[in-house]
Amino acid sequence: MSNEGTLSGLYPFLHGKTQDPAKLQAALMHSVAEKARDSRETNEAFFGGQAEILVAAAHTLADVYNNHGQLFSMGNGGSSCDASHVAVEFVHPVTAGRPALAATNLVADLAMISAVGNDLGFDHVFVRQLVAHARKGDALIGISTSGNSQNLIAAFVKAKEMGVATIGLTGGDGGKMKSSGAVDHCLIVPSTSIHRIQECHVAAYHIMWDLVHTLLADERGSAAKKEKVQ
Repeated sequence: MSNEGTLSGLYPFLHGKTQDPAKLQAALMHSVAEKARDSRETNEAFFGGQAEILVAAAHTLADVYNNHGQLFSMGNGGSSCDASHVAVEFVHPVTAGRPALAATNLVADLAMISAVGNDLGFDHVFVRQLVAHARKGDALIGISTSGNSQNLIAAFVKAKEMGVATIGLTGGDGGKMKSSGAVDHCLIVPSTSIHRIQECHVAAYHIMWDLVHTLLADERGSAAKKEKVQ
């Protein structure tokens, strides 16, 4: 088949043709079902294999908050939106009765990011902020679908040097995020689809947020019982 014939079959609207509405609707419905199925299967595989790591990360973060530390979040592109979402969840809990917890989105300050990127290079945009604001006993969560974002890896390495706990969310084989040795808890979605990875990331940090609050509430309850006994 000629190139023109191939393009005509793939994109009939470019050649003055229209698709059959019924066939188009059926194809779209099939696409929805296939993508939904793939999303469910990826989600099940991820949580089936990573649940213990997720719980361990929640314990680490609860310990950080119990010791008056705070959380920092980072990411690029779509993952920068997740970094913002993580920080909002902790600072502004949507569940009544749960306390606000300190969290800072390192992607939020565009002036800082552009200044550091321009003067030192993009690899330093999160490192410079960590050096200025983070302290030993804090936590850092980084989100990257590939696990190969160099500015995240640099920040994780610096965080480890500073005594900051590190949590990573990634996909595929974990990339440099896993192999760096700088991430205490690395949650890896077993998929190469950016969309499926991001969907699992959202569910993961929502669950982690919930687990952290559960652990903190349990700790407060235990402390209250001790006070009564004394």
